[in-house]
Amino acid sequence: MKINPPQLKVLSIDIGGSHVKATVLDEKGVLLTGYNKVVTPIPANPGNMVEAIKTLAIAFPEYDRISVGFPGYVRDGIVKTAPNLDNASWANFNLAKKLEEVLGKPARVVNDADMQGLGVVDGKGLEMVLTLGTGFGTALLLDGKLLPHLEVGQSPVTKNKTYDNYIGEKAFEKEGKGKWNERLKIVLKNMQTLFNYDYLYIGGGNAREINFELDKNVKIVSNKDGIKGGARLWTADTKPMPVVPSSTIK
Repeated sequence: MKINPPQLKVLSIDIGGSHVKATVLDEKGVLLTGYNKVVTPIPANPGNMVEAIKTLAIAFPEYDRISVGFPGYVRDGIVKTAPNLDNASWANFNLAKKLEEVLGKPARVVNDADMQGLGVVDGKGLEMVLTLGTGFGTALLLDGKLLPHLEVGQSPVTKNKTYDNYIGEKAFEKEGKGKWNERLKIVLKNMQTLFNYDYLYIGGGNAREINFELDKNVKIVSNKDGIKGGARLWTADTKPMPVVPSSTIK
């Protein structure tokens, strides 16, 4: 008699500037439970964040893997920057290792836009993901494989503003919906010129505030779609393509 292998169950967590959300997925990214969320702690330092995740995890049934989308630069599960959280306290914090110690399951941590990208792209050509929330997140994938993460949100778009400052939540609140949308048009033109993507996906809480017609190769996606990328962290080859050192180029 054929015995089916045990079903993979992934606790998938999305850390945002206002809330931390979680659900449990199967290996195909299908939700096995509903979503739960808690308010992002203040200050949003590693200790408080781990406690918030523990609170979320208690509410879920059994799971055997953990995936986290984190709003900052992450390498091999280690947080390097967290510009929209308590930034200085996160420098070189091994969040993946800490969660494995606290929750007792293998954990993987990537940038939140990268995880969303894994959940929404078609896997054909050069695809880009933008997240419009507390800050401005980006991810690039080539034929479904993550490219090295770029912190575009921390790059200048004007003489004195980064993309985070220019199009993030604080800018939306200060400038209002109309001016924010005019800024977004500029941002989208910049991204198309800079990356020349085949397809663009826009997510994050403020994606619903877009009031102009998008190009045919642009699609709005939900955070619930993005969190499904937590399953692909365990079922696909998600290690970013290596950067070729300039010294090797003839």
